[in-house]
Amino acid sequence: MLNNDGTPTKVLIVGGGTAGWMAANLLACKWQDTEICLVESKEIGIIGVGEGSTPHLKLFFDAIGVADSEWMPRCNATYKNGITFDKWSTKPGFESYFHPFAAQTDDIFTVPLFYKNIQARMQGYSVNAHPDRYFLETYLSSNNLGPLPAESFPFGIAYGYHFDSALLGQFLAEKAQNLGIKRIYGNVADVLVTNDGNLSAVKLSDDSQLEADFFVDCSGFNALLMQKTLKVSYISFKDNLVNDAAVVMASEISKNLPPETKATALSNGWAWQIPLRNRFGNGYVYSSDYIDSHQAETELRQHLGLLDPSVEARHLKMKVGRVEKHWHKNCLAVGLSQGFIEPLEATALALSFNTITQFMQCFQEGKGTNLYEDAFNKDINSRFDGVRDYIVCHYKVNQRTDSAYWRDNAANNNLSETLKKILTLWHNSQDFAGEMHKYKLTASYQAKSWACLLAGYGTFPQLNQDSSIDYSAHQLEIDGLNDFIRRCGLNFKNHNELLTL
Repeated sequence: MLNNDGTPTKVLIVGGGTAGWMAANLLACKWQDTEICLVESKEIGIIGVGEGSTPHLKLFFDAIGVADSEWMPRCNATYKNGITFDKWSTKPGFESYFHPFAAQTDDIFTVPLFYKNIQARMQGYSVNAHPDRYFLETYLSSNNLGPLPAESFPFGIAYGYHFDSALLGQFLAEKAQNLGIKRIYGNVADVLVTNDGNLSAVKLSDDSQLEADFFVDCSGFNALLMQKTLKVSYISFKDNLVNDAAVVMASEISKNLPPETKATALSNGWAWQIPLRNRFGNGYVYSSDYIDSHQAETELRQHLGLLDPSVEARHLKMKVGRVEKHWHKNCLAVGLSQGFIEPLEATALALSFNTITQFMQCFQEGKGTNLYEDAFNKDINSRFDGVRDYIVCHYKVNQRTDSAYWRDNAANNNLSETLKKILTLWHNSQDFAGEMHKYKLTASYQAKSWACLLAGYGTFPQLNQDSSIDYSAHQLEIDGLNDFIRRCGLNFKNHNELLTL
């Protein structure tokens, strides 16, 4: 049944966690005439390992009317300007780089010079084309400054967060219940289906039934509704992304809270460091085809200097890929039930947010029908595939040779046609950014993000050794850029201080 505005009369969300409660809050704020119920099991805990986000999480909180000051202290959250990638490249001068979020100063002032010097460096000229020189948020992170400028600073800054995912789930559950969401604890024993293939109800282990007009599957990797009941196909990314496991542990937080995530390449994967207010969240994402769980834990402990066995380590398995359809019949999959791409670029919540908001728009525009289901699924699949391509590129262009893992990733040619085209443009185009837009290759990541990655690894040809070339004009431009970014930085507060306001 539908309300007069084309929204469902009753929605049932199966599964809690961040994805479930994010869906509940967005639906409650947008579909105020819809009765919304969420059922979750007390037996399934939320893994609070410390998580990072993209700026989409800010968009989510804006959409439900929650300020940073309301939720961040509750969830031990800190600000995030971007991600430092360390030891992914062995090229001298390019062993580390920072991938910043966007600032309005980028496109107006700094990125044009970045592109200019990339093209010069691709032609062999000895100019500075390392991305760390060109972005305001890189400067903020290197000086431990948060992303909120003084009111007098007229340019916008995008930022993400670090947070305890267990505490965030609890916070969002409280917000949703205050909006009228009904919360039920129970274990799903069966899912009932009508003759036309739509879902009609879920049956709990106590034999009670929860009926609804529309269902949201937030049951995690189990995918109880979308995959197990509706039999929607799952597409594995194993041929592109080999990592399938992680080991996680906490460590003592530093006095100065870094406003960035750090991703450090290890022997058979990479380790994250996420600063919360009370601790660092750490993890080692790896492939079980190359290293076992005991070896991975030992390597992470050595990396962190946490050899004390009393410091708890937890082991997780990852299922990397996506469903063929995210909306099918009267069911929407959100979060791990729709797919997962390893957490290298912290895109999980962004994909969930895009899925929910876009679905609500398509459902209402279709007046409660599945009219836009195919177009919706095509778009969400392209988002997943775009994120996959960007992360695959991190492994493909690495220059490490210290293990079979890194050598095999560099030699892996099982790339999408889109990624092949981007790499071809990087090496051959005279206008990388322009042609990225021309060929519509910027759906998931903008040209400057691809340029940061490829330039950050030092993916350039050999330098021109002609000593007669005069680089003085180039140095004057770099000096002017340094001064501009430094003066912009005067408008920002220390990260620790910002968190006390």
